[in-house]
Amino acid sequence: MSIEFTASTKTFHLKAGNTSYVLQIVNEGFLAHLYWGRKVSDYRFANYLQFKDRGFSGNPYPSQDRTFSLDTLPQEFPVYGTTDYRAPIVQVQLENGTTITDFRYDSHQIISGKPALEGLPATYVESNEEASTLEIVMNDSLSKMKAVLSYTVFEDRNVITRSVRYINEGNKPFRLLRAMSTSLDFRDADFDFLQLTGAHERERHIERQPLRSGTQSVESRRGASSHQFHPFIALLRKNADEQNGDVYGFSFVYSGNFLAQAEVDPFQNTRVTMGVNPFDFAWKLEAGESFQAPEVVMVYSHEGLGGMSRTYHDLYRTRLARGQFRDKERPILINNWEATYFDFNTEKIEAIARAGSELGIELFVLDDGWFGKRDDDKSSLGDWFVNKLKLPNGLADLANRVRNMEMEFGLWFEPEMVSVNSDLYRQNPDWCLHVPNATRSEGRNQLILDFSRDDVCEYITKVVSDILASAPITYVKWDMNRHMTEIGSALLPADRQRETAHRYMLGLYKVMEKITTSFPHILFESCSGGGGRFDPGMLYYMPQTWTSDNTDAVSRLKIQYGTSLIYPISSIGAHVSAVPNHQVNRITPLKMRGDVASSGNFGYELDLTKLTEEEKEEVKQQVTDYKKIRSLVQFGDFYRLLSPFEGNETAWLFVNKQKNEAVVSYFRVLNEPNAPFRSFTLAGLNPDTSYHIEETGEVIGGDELMYAGIAIPTSLSGDFQSLVWHLKEVKAGE
Repeated sequence: MSIEFTASTKTFHLKAGNTSYVLQIVNEGFLAHLYWGRKVSDYRFANYLQFKDRGFSGNPYPSQDRTFSLDTLPQEFPVYGTTDYRAPIVQVQLENGTTITDFRYDSHQIISGKPALEGLPATYVESNEEASTLEIVMNDSLSKMKAVLSYTVFEDRNVITRSVRYINEGNKPFRLLRAMSTSLDFRDADFDFLQLTGAHERERHIERQPLRSGTQSVESRRGASSHQFHPFIALLRKNADEQNGDVYGFSFVYSGNFLAQAEVDPFQNTRVTMGVNPFDFAWKLEAGESFQAPEVVMVYSHEGLGGMSRTYHDLYRTRLARGQFRDKERPILINNWEATYFDFNTEKIEAIARAGSELGIELFVLDDGWFGKRDDDKSSLGDWFVNKLKLPNGLADLANRVRNMEMEFGLWFEPEMVSVNSDLYRQNPDWCLHVPNATRSEGRNQLILDFSRDDVCEYITKVVSDILASAPITYVKWDMNRHMTEIGSALLPADRQRETAHRYMLGLYKVMEKITTSFPHILFESCSGGGGRFDPGMLYYMPQTWTSDNTDAVSRLKIQYGTSLIYPISSIGAHVSAVPNHQVNRITPLKMRGDVASSGNFGYELDLTKLTEEEKEEVKQQVTDYKKIRSLVQFGDFYRLLSPFEGNETAWLFVNKQKNEAVVSYFRVLNEPNAPFRSFTLAGLNPDTSYHIEETGEVIGGDELMYAGIAIPTSLSGDFQSLVWHLKEVKAGE
């Protein structure tokens, strides 16, 4: 059994892959955390809980034991107001205005498999043998509230997922002020804190710093997971690097406001808390109602960050992403956005598509500007009907023309937004998020539709579905280009207004579920100004995401490297664009742009009709080469070798599960005069296998490549250079 309960010690021992996670019921029903790390066969309390009378740490049983305090107990479900002064997992406001709770263990059950979360994205299993789930019921006698703690243990993965369902079992309503998904106490603070941070066009940059006393946190209050911070943190032991050391990852399966924090108390205990951001949040629970908190996916690795990443990659690629395209190779595409922006007609689109077809590209994507009166970003969002001035014969005619060029046809949408200058807004001004009598702030000249409303969700579902059914469309780019302000809903009463942001996410998930399941033949790609909503919640509905609006090859080294900490390569959209680059004005060689983009879901975003004959031949070769390695890149194991955050060079490696084929990519940003000889070691190969390097003709052992390394040729000259080596196993007798 992967979950064991020992009645004599009141201990739960969860075994996930090569991981053990141990918790215990102590005293009169408090739930304590004992251990999380490498698997142990049997936890026998060599590292037992210790207690001491500490000044100003209150005691729930002062007449019995002054050494016992919730302020120093490592807990699984900490609450506020009964001697624990650290951050609670839950806070409830009762009808009398008080916010004190006292949750105690009531019961538990162990279930085969993994139950779904109602209305929320979550990881899943395809058979009950893959996982077991522990549900622990905690009751608060004062509020009559029940909390059901859910722990799912994946049998063959170092993965434990956690979530909580909060239930009002009383006869009076109360308000949840804080309803987090997980809380976990480590009994030391000897960690580094790793986060992903950035901004629009500079997403998911890695920051690592030592834990300090007090609280370190990342959060979003923008109504989306955001470009600025990411719903992920990791605690790393001081010696942890890419391939070695203990790493504890926490990833939140949610696309809205979040909080992830690590709090170090005066006794060097570390509490990690993650969940829906309590800022501007409240949820009224009437008698009998429940609130389901989203899922946190926790990964332990003793093989450094690389081991953590590959665990997340395999899980999110195969047990979070869904649908027909989960296991399919993704098409090479050409998107017209940076080629034309809003200025195009049928003839121009056909010319770009024809040029793409001649180069071997498989999918044409028509971006913003095809609908309403959309000639710039000042109008028409919400008016999802074809602009007949640009496309006089409609979408179906254009799509069929593209398909006759032996290419698929894709389309851009921004369904969650509305322009003030649109028929939809003029007819339904209350359909956007707004607060009565307050200014309606705009971003990119647009407002946000109120997806907490059923009528809005039903309308958007219908109009988007009608467009998708009207033409042979096989790809959709689903964009979202502004964050929330004036968060309020015309249909919610005053005491539920602070539910709006979360209700929006529930409505969005409902719309996405309906549309993506109604059109299973369509490959959906999520987008939010590029990477502003690149999160596990989106991957549940759409198996890939546009990684960043910044297509500059040098910028993308850090963006794609940071993204790969959590997300599988099959989810990372990467395109070759024109130079000077439209975001940073940098000029880089076509080769480097191609090599960086071919480290993800490959495509182009430029005017193919303006390429020189020499450039066309190079693009044609890039397309041919990517098709040879596409499956390896999108579904192989990924190893980071040299970090762009630590120097002038970047390198990574893709290897298939059989370890008989690999692709190594190396990038150097700036040349340096009279430079030293450089080499680097590979990883993930079979040390007992010899590999033929296609580009050099050499046959080298996997052990030599991993332990002695591979040299950078001195002939590599100039700024913005890249190399790719394709390795294949040499079989006996060859």
